[in-house]
Amino acid sequence: MEEIITQLEMTAVHQLNPAPAVDGLALRASRPGPLIRELHVRIGTPYRWPSASRGDGEWARWLAEPRREYRLVEYRGEVAGAADFEPQQGNDVEITTFGLLPEFVGKGLGGYALTLVVADAWTLPGTRRVWLHTSTLDHPNALPNYLRRGFRSFSRPV
Repeated sequence: MEEIITQLEMTAVHQLNPAPAVDGLALRASRPGPLIRELHVRIGTPYRWPSASRGDGEWARWLAEPRREYRLVEYRGEVAGAADFEPQQGNDVEITTFGLLPEFVGKGLGGYALTLVVADAWTLPGTRRVWLHTSTLDHPNALPNYLRRGFRSFSRPV
């Protein structure tokens, strides 16, 4: 199957369509380090994320980016997933990672976890646009979840 990448954006905070709250689900800020790398590998391996196979040098550069913000998705005190986002020129914020660990997939956590991540991205000063990309290699619920939360496609290569 050929991979198709879809880029999605939200251009105003009021476009966020929150998922119902999930009791016990929260975001926690994290610092860059080995845990972030481990989470990327565990979350991304089933979907062939490039981050799952980065070498040490690539990881060092990724984790050294001073503007990137890291979040842990926690469910009832356990790390259930990860997200990170990065402010860019023009007051854009790119969600560069969002995902749940395999053992937390299919438990109804993704919609609210994404809601929390997007709401957090919008709190960065001056944010005018939040965007991300997904692929046909990602979990089958990824694109529908992004669309339900209010993202709209702005580019989809053929």
